[in-house]
Amino acid sequence: MADRVEAAAGDDYTQDGTVDLHGNPVLRSKRGGWKACGFVVVYEVFERMAYYGISSNLVLYLTTKLHQGTVSSANNVTNWVGTIWMTPIVGAYIADAHLGRYRTFMIASLIYLIGMSLLTLAVSLPSLKPPKCGAGTADPGCSSEASSLQLGVFFLALYILAVGTGGTKPNISTIGADQFDDHDPRERRHKLSFFNWWMFSIFFGTLFANTVLVYIQDNVGWTIGYALPTLGLAVSIAIFTAGTPFYRHKPTSESSFAKMAGVIVAAVRKCAVAFPADPRELHELDDEHYAKKKTTPLPHTPHLKVLSKAAVKTTAAATSRWSLSTVTQVEETKQILKMLPVLAITFVPAAMMAQVNTLFVKQGTTLDRHVGGGRFEIPPASLQGFVTISMLVSVVLYDRAFMPFMRRATKNPRGISVLQRMGVGLVIHIVIMGIASVTERHRLAVAREHGIADSKGTTIPLTIFILLPQFVLMGVADAFLEVAKIEFFYDQAPEGMKSLGTSYAMTSLGVGNFLSSLLLSTVSHVTRRHGRPGWILNNLNASRLDHYYAFFAVLNCVNLVFFFLVCRLYVYNAEVSRVVDVGGSGGGGKLKPKEVAMVDGSV
Repeated sequence: MADRVEAAAGDDYTQDGTVDLHGNPVLRSKRGGWKACGFVVVYEVFERMAYYGISSNLVLYLTTKLHQGTVSSANNVTNWVGTIWMTPIVGAYIADAHLGRYRTFMIASLIYLIGMSLLTLAVSLPSLKPPKCGAGTADPGCSSEASSLQLGVFFLALYILAVGTGGTKPNISTIGADQFDDHDPRERRHKLSFFNWWMFSIFFGTLFANTVLVYIQDNVGWTIGYALPTLGLAVSIAIFTAGTPFYRHKPTSESSFAKMAGVIVAAVRKCAVAFPADPRELHELDDEHYAKKKTTPLPHTPHLKVLSKAAVKTTAAATSRWSLSTVTQVEETKQILKMLPVLAITFVPAAMMAQVNTLFVKQGTTLDRHVGGGRFEIPPASLQGFVTISMLVSVVLYDRAFMPFMRRATKNPRGISVLQRMGVGLVIHIVIMGIASVTERHRLAVAREHGIADSKGTTIPLTIFILLPQFVLMGVADAFLEVAKIEFFYDQAPEGMKSLGTSYAMTSLGVGNFLSSLLLSTVSHVTRRHGRPGWILNNLNASRLDHYYAFFAVLNCVNLVFFFLVCRLYVYNAEVSRVVDVGGSGGGGKLKPKEVAMVDGSV
């Protein structure tokens, strides 16, 4: 009891409402900070090894072992990856409203491990995969397809894994960000760097998967190639669990979806009610209510005024969530809904990213993969490692050089605003697809020169490293766009809906992958009408991927125009609850809430 009294007044305790697993206030020196984040970041390294150990080479397993065609294998990959990134919205709901982020994560991680284990069995047992095919076998043309049972077990394992990911992905990054108290100026500055280093850990694990694991799968065997990431996942769960005594936890709150639904229903029911001249007449709970929850009420804002009618007091006696909402509930709903246009803008670049582990990899299978004229052949999927390397270098340079320089120039704590960082990434995506189109046109020209355009499986005398620019630039684009997405959706989400906000970043990748499947199927179908050969065939040497990539470049340009419009209309959240030190230790000034809103509102 004495600890709780001290917690209410002592500066050594966190002020953002974080507690331990038993609901007790936590000392800043004992829990959280980079000490706790160390376990979280190490977990992410191993978990990314596991995930990318499967996804990076999945399209080749589907084509070479399960004998699927180009379109079907690519779509199966993007549909699965899309599901991987869509399920986090369910995991975020369960975490925010019911189990909490830590418990949701622990349960989901076990489901994840079960899926990985079953997948390892599916690629190991002879009865769960078709017989070998190709030259020197009973099926030289690889015409025998996998049975329904074989496909069923394989995809069941993949989608069990996807369910587990739904509970881990939206919560692990949020758990990491929760280790920094926004009410403490020093910890707040540390959080600005957290998301950069978070992405660093992700792509460090990815690098191992795209080099070592992919090589093992192509040259040693799929069994050990899948068993190793499964073991890595088990290790990562153990590491995360070991850090339990050091974590800070945000308490659960009312369901984000229920609060938003209540606001929308109440606003619709009172659409004809006059809005009061003074916003202070709107319904709100007293400050003592929020003080007990260690949260801050949100002030009324003029945008999306139609939703504010949910907080208009009427003579009716009913005060249920479906008839009357607080100003804070209304503003939370506004903050979530106003991010939807930004979310929609991210779908197209996410569809571009889906090409990295599908069509880009398939292109690599047609090229000369020898390195230095020796016997060593680089696996096509290993080119994804260059995405990782360029991402790692770009993140470090951004955090250590670009951001400090721009911070001095713009006086913005982030250097440039998050939306500006997104915009740079979108421009790079246009460049990527333009380069990919030109490179593919050159690849097809060389195939025609050597008379192998109609020969499926024949290697084109052209080094695989001609694909390097599009992979490297994709990593640079990720350093801008992907980091900005995570930071934006976490930062702009209301306090009680952080997991839901973070799930937006995952959802954009999910929708982007489904969009990639839709575009690939549609373009393949449309371009084959009226007897035409089509752009995407099983024989890539006879396909026209150059046209397909050019179409993507145009689509990115259109998306960029809409992005500029969204940026112009978007209003950043004002920070009204605290004073934030944005200077250095040498006496930089402190900004008052209104000034912070102006800094964060710069686009």
